Amino acid sequence: MTRQLAFDLPHREARGRGDFFVSESNVAALGAIDGWSDWPGRKLVLVGPQGAGKSHLVQVWAEIAGARVIAAGALAGLDPATLAGRNVALEDADELAGDPAREEAVFHLHNLVLAEGGHLLVTAREAPGLWGLRLADLESRMAGARLVRIEPPDEALLAAVIVKLFADRQIDVSPRVVTYLGLRIDRSFAAALDVVTRLDAAALAAGRRVGLDLAAEVLKDAGGDLRDGPRDGPRDGPRDG
Repeated sequence: MTRQLAFDLPHREARGRGDFFVSESNVAALGAIDGWSDWPGRKLVLVGPQGAGKSHLVQVWAEIAGARVIAAGALAGLDPATLAGRNVALEDADELAGDPAREEAVFHLHNLVLAEGGHLLVTAREAPGLWGLRLADLESRMAGARLVRIEPPDEALLAAVIVKLFADRQIDVSPRVVTYLGLRIDRSFAAALDVVTRLDAAALAAGRRVGLDLAAEVLKDAGGDLRDGPRDGPRDGPRDG
């Protein structure tokens, strides 16, 4: 859809169960979420790169399990005792590593939730052994949890993610634009988010639609194509299709 006015409005990310695109890279993670009642020890560590869909799966689990979602940065202001026995998701737990007070808070949260029959979902970018935890008891608790990893996306999933990121911003793009980007950016969720964000900003600033010409310009401004492939922009079809 063509934007008439360049208002910098917030966009809403679609994060329902039906909005999660499934491929070989994330099917194991989705299966673990769907089978949450059978987690060993009632806990799971979900790891994957930025933008991989961890937060999306957290929201799916929160809906089906009635879970409380806590961002790592908000943990300091909470009393873990109020969460005893509840189903709780702690996002970006690796960001707490190295801070003794916050590691202690995670340790108490872990014990209180599980001791009273709750389930605990923890997300991070890497496995607990790579977080740099100082509290040995917490490290052992995290190491004892089942770990499921979201892998980098395949081409089909990358294309679906690009479409979703545009849709979250209420931008319609042609399949040719999606294919063009998918062949030229790094095959990662972070790269997809970066290029969509850049294109959104460029389209708003110039009052243009997101088409092949604009995609070529944005990639060039970002340092050229990020994969092997044509480097002189689109050659065929509508110049801004």
